[in-house]
Amino acid sequence: MATLRIGVLGAARIAPAALVKPARLVDGVEVVAVAARDRGRAEKFAQKHGIGRVFDSYDALVADPEIDAIYNPLPNGLHGVWTKAALAAGKHVLCEKPFTANADEARDVAAAADASGLVVMEAFHYRYHPVAQRMVDVVRGGEIGELRHVESSLCIPLPLPKDIRYRLDLAGGATMDTGCYAIHMNRLVAGAEPEVISAQARLARPDVDRWMQAQLRYPDGVTGTMTTALWSSTPLKVSVRAVGSVGELRVFNPTGPQMGYRMTVRRGGTKRRIRVEGAKKATYTYQLEAFVAAVRDGAPVLTPPADAIANMSVIDAVYRAAGLGVREPSMRGS
Repeated sequence: MATLRIGVLGAARIAPAALVKPARLVDGVEVVAVAARDRGRAEKFAQKHGIGRVFDSYDALVADPEIDAIYNPLPNGLHGVWTKAALAAGKHVLCEKPFTANADEARDVAAAADASGLVVMEAFHYRYHPVAQRMVDVVRGGEIGELRHVESSLCIPLPLPKDIRYRLDLAGGATMDTGCYAIHMNRLVAGAEPEVISAQARLARPDVDRWMQAQLRYPDGVTGTMTTALWSSTPLKVSVRAVGSVGELRVFNPTGPQMGYRMTVRRGGTKRRIRVEGAKKATYTYQLEAFVAAVRDGAPVLTPPADAIANMSVIDAVYRAAGLGVREPSMRGS
């Protein structure tokens, strides 16, 4: 494979930052096509971003033999069905988070991925950045002693109730959108899978959360707190805090460290700032490099379907604990 040729499902707002721009910086990859139900929108997107081919339907793009991989940034409720369609057509898949609408669907997609032998990566871009790995290394290396508690927050201001992220029929809600990051970071730092003890939600509309907080419990007595919001009294908070027996780690902006971050360790009355080499390079560039390496060289994937099942299982448990319904897949779009 001389060049990995990627097609984009939908002219999504995230696609330029997550894929199109990084592809200009990463060797051996090219974004060659885009499909949208509105051809005019797809043509405008393609012209703006220098993409050579436009398709009238997702089916046509997925079936094209000149495309090697699919980037799937469709609404949450459509992630599963179109990832499976791409796998059935022999395409590798980079799927936006959350991986599916719920854990059962994640298991179904994971089974299809395992049977295909193709690369499937959930697009938790922050995980491929060295700041994320340094968080893990600090905790695992014992710099804060024995881990006792993990707090993770991802709150953003999105007071737009008509935005698709508030649509239940598209598997929307704060816990699905920003909360999947907060849960993933909590699990990553803890290095284990939690039980959801309780959860409290504030709603934008029936069954659709705009704010959620959950209390978690890990093996060996480690506790966790996850807070997320699309609209709340906390307009912006993106952070991780890990409390150990002899100190604590704090990280500001672990999901977008290229735009500025701060990592500090407090221990024994002293505070030390940690600077990470390579931090100015974008998370999305690291992610695309990892995807290409997995496809071309069989390099390991840090966010495979098995990890997605675990993350979706916690999301489902949070919704149940808050008295809300688990999200369901959407009807298959064209």
